[in-house]
Amino acid sequence: MKKMIDTHCHLNDKMLVARVDEIVNNFENDNLLQAIVVGYDFISSKSAIELAQKYENLYAVIGMHPSDADKWDDEFATFLKDNLSSEKVLALGEIGLDYHYENYSKEQQEFVFVEQLKIANECNMPIVIHIRDAMGDLIDILRRNKHLINNGGVVHCYNGSVESYKILREFGFKFSFGGAITFKNARNAPELLKVVDINDILLETDCPYLTPEPYRGKVINEPKYVSYVANKIAEYKGVDVDTVIEAANRNTYEVFNKLREN
Repeated sequence: MKKMIDTHCHLNDKMLVARVDEIVNNFENDNLLQAIVVGYDFISSKSAIELAQKYENLYAVIGMHPSDADKWDDEFATFLKDNLSSEKVLALGEIGLDYHYENYSKEQQEFVFVEQLKIANECNMPIVIHIRDAMGDLIDILRRNKHLINNGGVVHCYNGSVESYKILREFGFKFSFGGAITFKNARNAPELLKVVDINDILLETDCPYLTPEPYRGKVINEPKYVSYVANKIAEYKGVDVDTVIEAANRNTYEVFNKLREN
């Protein structure tokens, strides 16, 4: 199996941060080239940068998750602008909309999302989008702010419809898939992954969450389990797993143009 890139992980999470040395030191044995550590608020974004600076084959994405939209302030906006130019920071994310839990504010989430779209455009950076239970609003906001989307990006852990995929790819986005596509209840994954162009696919774990089968519920997810995602995509598309990995790596280097193979 060819070496892979985990394009979306949270080694900055309290469940994994104490094991980063061990995890990164095992990349060679785990068939991993690189991993991208994604922030979701001020502390996690700073941690992502620190990890990327410490380890050659880790990179960072920084931003404010929609569930943390009430933490947005001018200080964080300045932090983003000051750090997006770093050679180890690849994109602004994860940003977007999340209506899954109660007591969220649509207005605040949209405001923070659009503010970050403005910063990404100003800094010529791609974006990493988080979307949950809000696809219609996401598409509406993107359409209204299409002038701000000039550097591409990724819709992470994509689980939408084929129709939404076709709309979102018109904005220049690619789509990353994680352990959820291996779950027994992933009903739309087979149809979706047959349709999704292999040149639009990235691999991710979203660890420590979404551990793929057969380890779901048994272990904490980590970058090495991205191989199960690659194998499941290959199964759905009816191609060799190395074909999926080669395409996913090529797509990753295309969207994250600061990323260089070590």
